[in-house]
Amino acid sequence: MSLEGLTNAAHSQRVRFLYKFILTLHRSLPPHLREIGDKYVKGEFKRHRDVKPEFVQPFMVEWTKYAVELSMQIKQSLQISSNKIDVRTDNDKNKVREETFGKSLDESSLNRFSEAQLNQLLTLAKEIYNEDHKLSKS
Repeated sequence: MSLEGLTNAAHSQRVRFLYKFILTLHRSLPPHLREIGDKYVKGEFKRHRDVKPEFVQPFMVEWTKYAVELSMQIKQSLQISSNKIDVRTDNDKNKVREETFGKSLDESSLNRFSEAQLNQLLTLAKEIYNEDHKLSKS
């Protein structure tokens, strides 16, 4: 096997490991977030299977950042659960707030997005809103 073949094989293993690691992390999410997250990750990795080489590193870096951030949020959520700390809303002290996952985007971050990325974000937001709306009706 040539050096290029070994490099490609190693790259494929890293991509596969990251993909499977993210899907494993999603098992710790609430079911509706897991479903949306899995669908999104599978689509993104599939779309980037044959991407130009200059897009590979940024793709891997951003998904690795996502995996690290999500794993920290899950760890924090598990620590809160194991300590049995009630996180209550300000309006109703008898109502426990659902754990939140994710990270807010500030205006400067949004300004750096391309039009395609903004459209993708809007599509994802609509899907999340529709899923939350379905859950609140049931």
